[in-house]
Amino acid sequence: MERKEETTRQGCLQYEIVSGTAVLTGYSGRDTSVVIPESADGFPVVWIGKKAFLSNKTLRRIKLPDSLAGIGDWAFAYCGALESVTLPYRKLEIGQGVFKECHSLSQIRNSADMEAREDIACLLAATVGLLDAFYLFTPESAGAESWLAGFDARAATQMGLADNEGFSKMLLCGEEDCGSRDTDVGYYMEQRRRGKVRLAMLRLFHDYGLKAGFRKELEEYLLAHVKGCESEETWRVILEEHGDEKPYYELLTGLSGVTEKNFQGMMEDMGERHAEMKAYLMRYYDSLRKKEDAFAAFEL
Repeated sequence: MERKEETTRQGCLQYEIVSGTAVLTGYSGRDTSVVIPESADGFPVVWIGKKAFLSNKTLRRIKLPDSLAGIGDWAFAYCGALESVTLPYRKLEIGQGVFKECHSLSQIRNSADMEAREDIACLLAATVGLLDAFYLFTPESAGAESWLAGFDARAATQMGLADNEGFSKMLLCGEEDCGSRDTDVGYYMEQRRRGKVRLAMLRLFHDYGLKAGFRKELEEYLLAHVKGCESEETWRVILEEHGDEKPYYELLTGLSGVTEKNFQGMMEDMGERHAEMKAYLMRYYDSLRKKEDAFAAFEL
């Protein structure tokens, strides 16, 4: 078995030559972006080997070759900084846990069509993240009507689960340390609601093929958890995870999630932070008050 190495800007790719093809077996280095070549020393790169990039802490973007036939077990598992993967949208042999715990992964792009819908790239990434539905990680069918139907069916199931679903099983299996915050049922249910909020927002932002009925369900869920409701996870996710990202505040105002009753509480939560977004909400609230005053005057 022949071994090869190729240097990158800040690292090194390791290969094994097997039956006239190259298998990428490992990587060492600190690159934030890596492009895997189509060939290594003249041999086509057809496989990303088991644990090839396991637990890499710096990798943010990677482009896999069009010659690719498959990806081995845990190849990119625990790559916490990984945000974007580019690969061919065709049938690939995929091992287990390939993107396990890649919490930053937000796009899996089509290398053959860089102009393809961003919506599909984001939804495909969600199948191995927010949706936890690896059976939907099928690049060859991503974006097809049947695939979107399967995605939304899984999303609807996730949204419909009770907030305490799985808590007893977690305790029985000893998956969390006794006495930790994660063993508190209230905290567990809050995190489940936050997961649903993230999923609802993702689908509304990337609404390709989204049916009107399911859109309404997602919007209603978000509105049921804004500031001033019994639980405020929609507001908490926006404020704590997207504090300066205007599209999230625009989504909130577009859903009429900012009202006379909850506006002051939002201002207090924001304090001296996120000045631009605070100003945006203040302008929206002013326009809301003017509309209400105009309607009142009209009624008189």
